[in-house]
Amino acid sequence: MVQSAPALPGAHPLFDPARGLPLIDHALGPVPGAEQRAAAVALLTRWRSEAMADVIAGFESHPRAARETVRAIAAVTDGLVTAAHHVATVHRHPLPLNNPTDRLAVVAVGGYGRAEMAPQSDVDLLFLTPWKTTPWIESVVEEILYILWDLKLKIGQATRSLDDCLRLAAGDMTIRTSLLEHRFVAGQPALTEELRARLWPELFELEIPEFIEAKLAEREGRHQRQGTQRYVLEPNVKEGKGGLRDLHALYWIGKYIHQVDRAQNLVDLGLFTRDEHQTFWQAEDFLWAVRCHLHLITGRPTDKLGFDLQPEVARRMGYHDYGGRRAVEHFMQDYFLHATRVGDLTRVFLTALEARHLYRAPVLTRLFGSRRRLRKPFREEAGRLGISDEAAFLADPLNILRLFAEGLRTGLLIHPNAMRLVAANLDLIDDSVRNDPEAARLFVDLLVNHGNPERPLRRMSELGVLSAFIPEFRPIVAMMQFNVYHHYTVDEHSIQCVAALAEIERGEAEDDLPLTSEIMRGDINRRVITMAVLLHDIGKGRPEDHSIIGAQIARRVVARLGFSAEEVETVEWLVRQHLLMSDIAQKRDISDPRTLRDFAKAVKTRKRLDLLTVLTVCDIRGVGPGTWNNWKAMLIRRLHAETAAVLEGGLEEINRERRTGEAKRALRHLLIARHWDAKAIRAETQRHYDGYWSGLPTETHAVFADLLAGIRDDEIRIDLRADADRDATRVAFTLADHPGIFSRLAGALALMGANVVDARTYTSRDGYATAVFWVQDEAGHPYAEDRLPRLSQMIDRTLKGEVVPRDALAGRDKVKKREREFRFPTHITFDNEGSDIYTIIEVDTRDRPGLLYDLTRTLAANHIQIASAVIATFGAQVIDSFYVKDMFGLKLHQQGRRDALERKLRKAIAEGAERARV
Repeated sequence: MVQSAPALPGAHPLFDPARGLPLIDHALGPVPGAEQRAAAVALLTRWRSEAMADVIAGFESHPRAARETVRAIAAVTDGLVTAAHHVATVHRHPLPLNNPTDRLAVVAVGGYGRAEMAPQSDVDLLFLTPWKTTPWIESVVEEILYILWDLKLKIGQATRSLDDCLRLAAGDMTIRTSLLEHRFVAGQPALTEELRARLWPELFELEIPEFIEAKLAEREGRHQRQGTQRYVLEPNVKEGKGGLRDLHALYWIGKYIHQVDRAQNLVDLGLFTRDEHQTFWQAEDFLWAVRCHLHLITGRPTDKLGFDLQPEVARRMGYHDYGGRRAVEHFMQDYFLHATRVGDLTRVFLTALEARHLYRAPVLTRLFGSRRRLRKPFREEAGRLGISDEAAFLADPLNILRLFAEGLRTGLLIHPNAMRLVAANLDLIDDSVRNDPEAARLFVDLLVNHGNPERPLRRMSELGVLSAFIPEFRPIVAMMQFNVYHHYTVDEHSIQCVAALAEIERGEAEDDLPLTSEIMRGDINRRVITMAVLLHDIGKGRPEDHSIIGAQIARRVVARLGFSAEEVETVEWLVRQHLLMSDIAQKRDISDPRTLRDFAKAVKTRKRLDLLTVLTVCDIRGVGPGTWNNWKAMLIRRLHAETAAVLEGGLEEINRERRTGEAKRALRHLLIARHWDAKAIRAETQRHYDGYWSGLPTETHAVFADLLAGIRDDEIRIDLRADADRDATRVAFTLADHPGIFSRLAGALALMGANVVDARTYTSRDGYATAVFWVQDEAGHPYAEDRLPRLSQMIDRTLKGEVVPRDALAGRDKVKKREREFRFPTHITFDNEGSDIYTIIEVDTRDRPGLLYDLTRTLAANHIQIASAVIATFGAQVIDSFYVKDMFGLKLHQQGRRDALERKLRKAIAEGAERARV
């Protein structure tokens, strides 16, 4: 919606020197000289407060009309600088008569020179002199600065002569850029005119290519620091990719070459079309609005659009919840779309410069072999893939898809002019193209047969081709998921997943992903798995379950692409079930035979198991850096192996008695190798119930055997060691069993900042608790060796009752500031069917350091025995699954009891959340 501009407070004295300066003279007339500065500051402080209040009120009434706001703030600043100069030269240090060296111009540079200022922007000033600085100039500059500092303005300043400006700018690109945007504010205008008259012929016109290269190198470095992906979910509005600085760079280059004063002039010069300028204007206005709101919310020059600030900016800019999505998600989708368009503008602009021989772009050529001959209507243009005959190209809409295929075939990057032509003719991709078998073949071939589908997919998405050819993809383009777990927008995540799949296919992940690499080398339908990976999240952003609606959408898409009925069904099943394996592996005890039996029943065939495994791995790896780790790898590999055994060997493979016997035999062999005698081995293998044997690996059984050997009733034994295969620290301990042990240990670990990822607790036949927790540090890795003694000490003191976790956690159980705006409604479910022996209580809620302790303490207080806990953390969200029995060793069958326990768990969560907010 187009908004009318807010009314600017033009009547205020700060905006009208002819009115304001006489008022200052009148106010300072009776004031003694030594007190004039303080009196001037007091008057200007009041004026500034009034003027800024008017500007901000206008902005708040038109919260997207940033252009007028940033100019109004610059105008307020002009008034203050002009007033400070007037006080300095008229009242405090009157200008000497007829001294040609005592001349001074106060010049705005940088963003202030462009007359664009956010509420907390710095004020960059150049005090310009004709020659060297005289005592009078020093006094005036000092007076102006003291006044501006007393007004609490953040000043960046330099005092230079005309010759100094040219000399220093010749060797410093930052100074040169700031001078490019200079603007006279107060003093002697002739000095500023002389500076402008000399800058271009004596400096700028002599080094045009050097300036362009420097600005582009600066841009590249800025992007590297801020994150090279355009869709960084906490972007820097000023410095990030697609941010204001990228637009400024275009303007700087245009002004440096052609002396333009406005972006509109770039249209007149033929560097942009009118539509492209409109895109520039809209992106700039939007980004400035975001930046102004950030400054107003925080009261400081904040340019990072953090998670904690995004909802408030969205609210101020008039976004609302609708369509099953939060206002902040709609806002951030608009933000990312503007950022993408800024990238498109940059390509267009640089192409125009290159055509005029003002800039030569670096060319990325093919790495292997000689370049192939190009097919018509394509040609090589400045080392890129261009179009030789535009009319012939547009005569056949399928050439749009062939352009990307040719780029992959030859290794050439697509020329920006070709991209510009494609973006302007997306209407050629209509239903006849979407239903054309040759178009389908070209598209699927792009993804499956070239080994590098990420590059064309991302470019097709940015140009709108992907959304034109698959309209169902359009809603997820630049769609943000407002949670700390996902690092990318939905479309970027989908492309990252395809890139992960291609990496596996190329054999580049063999060491990290041996299972999926082996699957991809086998008999697998690559068309099916590729389309499932691309489309698995296509249902995101709708009120319905995204897996269910996504499966329906995916079915429609792949049927249109000409897939067989069996392929269509398989893709649909994979998309519907794409979270199943991840959920089972991370949220369920996969040593429980019922879990494996139910999963095998859902998967049905080894072929589907293999496909789902590959999709699951790609999905997790595509979430973002560091999301995939050895722990998840171990869980997925184990679930795949156990399920494959069931599918191929039958349910006998997971028979509890068989597994118990195998586990005892494995431990017996290990203890014999350690020279245990037969009597001690027999005692150890007979002291545990069956659940103990199927729930733990042999090496952990051996640890407990050592810990239990000769233990006294009053003794606590602890073993901590890194488990590199699982990216975690294994914490094993034994002591005489009593209620609440699990909760105490959870509290001790919370006090140490440990994240529990898995836990098992068992009671031996002779009354000893054997519990093992796998924990990670704050970074998701095993604890460093030097931290283990302190961790062990804390566990020991907590189990002995010397430390009470509830009291000790009181000041530490806080939600991180950047995560406070995330919404995670609490869901609690009781499942009596998922295990033959236990009731599974699943708690899905916001994570915080003391949550597991609060939950387990509540369960213990209600006489619930915890056999195992599986902890799945997704950013700020956690899903804790507890395998429990009541005090009589039975499942929780009574609905009334389950309801009462749910109320108590919810109360514990709510009270903890309230503490975390304080």
